[in-house]
Amino acid sequence: MSLAFLLLPDFTLILLGLVLFRVTRWEPAFWAGLEKLVYYVLFPSLLFYATARAPLDFSSTGRMLQVALLTCLSGVALGWLAKPLFRPGPMLFESGVQTAFRFNSYIALAVASRLGGDTGTALMALIIGFSVPLCNVAAVHALVHRKGGLLRELMKNPLLLATVLGLAINFTGIPIPEFIGATLSRIGNAAIAIGLITVGAGLRLSGLHQAKGMATYFIAIKLVALPAIAWFLGSRLGLPQLQLQIVVMFSALPTASSAYVLAARMGGNGPFVAFLISAGTLLSVLTLPLWLGVIG
Repeated sequence: MSLAFLLLPDFTLILLGLVLFRVTRWEPAFWAGLEKLVYYVLFPSLLFYATARAPLDFSSTGRMLQVALLTCLSGVALGWLAKPLFRPGPMLFESGVQTAFRFNSYIALAVASRLGGDTGTALMALIIGFSVPLCNVAAVHALVHRKGGLLRELMKNPLLLATVLGLAINFTGIPIPEFIGATLSRIGNAAIAIGLITVGAGLRLSGLHQAKGMATYFIAIKLVALPAIAWFLGSRLGLPQLQLQIVVMFSALPTASSAYVLAARMGGNGPFVAFLISAGTLLSVLTLPLWLGVIG
């Protein structure tokens, strides 16, 4: 089977979420509750279990993390260039710039699992754990009128905490009891499927009324420029094939739906961000397989 076709089941689940949202009469509270279940319970369990038990070569993994973080920083720098280039209206740049570098963890772990099984999931979990603080700091900095609380939010981030705890278990060699491992494995299987369905349910394409040029710029950075940077850096550093695939696919991910939540909570332009997230997610149906073919 072609490597690109490995992603077809995951895109099908995203489509299923979109269809379910459109054709059912389930209340918004149902979808909000489902998103919270994935974010606070299912995905942290998957991250912890994958990170805790996977054999990791930390000598080469360090180079992979360098590539991931340098790529994220490149996204931040390129995103900030939009302000002098496009001179957008109030809160458009501040709200949208985060979509140039933030990433969808649900799609990330689905892709990693397809590419490398438990090892691929653990590698992606490491990248997520190290990238979440950097991307959150950059996103909140753009919406700077909010007062403090960033460190507190990072310390409460369930994905970050799960990764750190999993690494601690991995380093110390503490065994995970079999019944706990089996439970976490089943939770992890549910996390990917339900997470992708919630991605589809959250797609919105009605918020682009202005700044079309800047919107195109942000999406191009996230789906084209960043994976190209990661591919170049990873190839130059001689990353093993699986690690190169993981870091390039991480860099090619569309933006997380939490970017909309952050913008709306901090007084930004929520509809504009919702459009960027949705358009990027839909376009990634084409770009992710292309990048997978390039590095495959």
